[in-house]
Amino acid sequence: MPRYRITIEYDGGPFVGWQRQDNGPSIQGSIEAAIKAFSSETVTITGAGRTDAGVHALGQIAHFDLQKIFAPNKVQDALNHFLRPAPIAILEAAEVAPDFHARFSAKARHYLFRIICRRAPLVLERGHAWQVVHDLDADAMHEAAQYLVGQHDFTTFRAAECQAQSPVKTIDKLTVRRALDEISIEASARSFLHHQVRSITGTLKLVGEGKWRPKDVKAALEACDRSRCGPVAPPDGLHLVRVDY
Repeated sequence: MPRYRITIEYDGGPFVGWQRQDNGPSIQGSIEAAIKAFSSETVTITGAGRTDAGVHALGQIAHFDLQKIFAPNKVQDALNHFLRPAPIAILEAAEVAPDFHARFSAKARHYLFRIICRRAPLVLERGHAWQVVHDLDADAMHEAAQYLVGQHDFTTFRAAECQAQSPVKTIDKLTVRRALDEISIEASARSFLHHQVRSITGTLKLVGEGKWRPKDVKAALEACDRSRCGPVAPPDGLHLVRVDY
């Protein structure tokens, strides 16, 4: 029974999220339907992470098993054919070892959150960035972000419905950069809590606005209290960029 690994790009806007649900179309469900359309097999695919509704991916990874053997390029082309016109593309397909697991074999996940500071409405970037109509201090945001790097109890930045066994996570990198009117927040870790990146982003925005000092983020982290978190940023600007194995 061959196991296939696929690299997926998608626009999360039209979907209820990665995970198959009863209240609307999901990325997982769409790909599983495409697999059945070309292989006549009903499978459950496993993703490296469960992105929320509206969150995008440049390099999501998933795996699945088939009874029949197909060439990887056949899998890629067939899936892309049956996925049309959904905004999902299979960038690569490969046959992998039976013990490969898209979630548990992952060594690091890399996310990007995009903020665009401008008064005019977004047109080309609508749905793919968080628009903030006033300026933000990216340097102060970066300073604050460094208090979150390393291993910490991230209860403050954890969604109430998070199913992780422990709030302790290790952030390997958290950088804030500015290029013209765009602020990019890049976060890397082996794994993240539910809404962790969006919670951190909303909190860093308070620093960028001058409402919080960088050390206020440190105090919020150490409080281990969800009520000390800033507002959760919208999903539009969040992108799963890459998963390392």
